[in-house]
Amino acid sequence: MNLVDGKDALKTLKVGLPIIFPTDTLPAIGCLPKFPNIIYEFKKRNRNKPLILMGSEHKHLIDYVHESVKEDYENIASKYWPGPLTIIIPASEKQAANLTSNDLTIGLRIPNSYMAQSLLRETGPLLTSSANISGFKGSITAEGIALDFPSLKILGPIPWPKSSGKASTIIFWKKRGDWRMIREGELLVRELY
Repeated sequence: MNLVDGKDALKTLKVGLPIIFPTDTLPAIGCLPKFPNIIYEFKKRNRNKPLILMGSEHKHLIDYVHESVKEDYENIASKYWPGPLTIIIPASEKQAANLTSNDLTIGLRIPNSYMAQSLLRETGPLLTSSANISGFKGSITAEGIALDFPSLKILGPIPWPKSSGKASTIIFWKKRGDWRMIREGELLVRELY
């Protein structure tokens, strides 16, 4: 198993390779925003499925948020992050190059995981997906993931702290004050009910 710490993870990411790291929900595969294709290649993921941008604090993601959504973004982010919530919102025009969606939206999340947040403070925001081969249920342990991705670096130390093993809740911004459920996860978002 190729274990790395945060500094070595950043070196790996800078050369365009992804790394595997734990979150509060499922383990993630992540890359710097300028190298999104690498995750699609390793996961064998359909390129029509967007990636999620993770950060360590919601202020680190604000530049990716379209001006029209900033107030709603701040409201939801301050209530539910860090935590198992992914929000899909219109992206700022200046970040269009970092988008992996076809509809000018971006998914954002801040995991409630000390290891993930420490890594994201070191690296800045990362484009992410769950650490599994698309279409297959992945492992939630570093040892199991290393079998699926033997050439990738894995954030240590291991064993990782226990995660929920459940996917995050995903909500989509429809219009001011109006959020819609995309995927029900472990978090109940009061604004939807």
